[in-house]
Amino acid sequence: MALAARLPNVDLFLSGAADEVLPLYGMRLELLRERYRVFRDKSASSVPVGRLYAEAYHTVVIAPATSNTVAKCAFGLSDTLPTNMFAQAGKLGVPSLVFACDTEPVVITKAPRSHATEWLTLRPRGIELENVERLKRIDHCQVLSSPAELEAALDARLKALKLAWNTSSS
Repeated sequence: MALAARLPNVDLFLSGAADEVLPLYGMRLELLRERYRVFRDKSASSVPVGRLYAEAYHTVVIAPATSNTVAKCAFGLSDTLPTNMFAQAGKLGVPSLVFACDTEPVVITKAPRSHATEWLTLRPRGIELENVERLKRIDHCQVLSSPAELEAALDARLKALKLAWNTSSS
């Protein structure tokens, strides 16, 4: 969310799963709404995706992308708001930046607040790593494996669009 705060004109598109886990990471929906326009996954047809057709967006960022979201995107399934945004962006030629969680054989990740330990060591299965590779082959999609890579990709995208990072976090 620190990167999102630095970007100009950000809308958040939350999956049902994001709604569930945000509180586990200390993020409250009402606080996000103070800074961003927030769309939640509440309709089967994903009506907010229509904003892509109106050319309201130049880039779709899915971050973080769980192994479930990566698999759906890699195989063309679009049954959540983020996966529908990804699919429609691809059809329109709008670039997507996907920060995939499971990109390495061993992943160290921050645990939700409800866990006894602060960090967890995960070992993605072969199928998750294969799905990341499959996703990398999709047109208009750039897969990123770290926050630093995501920041660099966002920086490059902003420069290509002749836009700048916000200098204030307010």
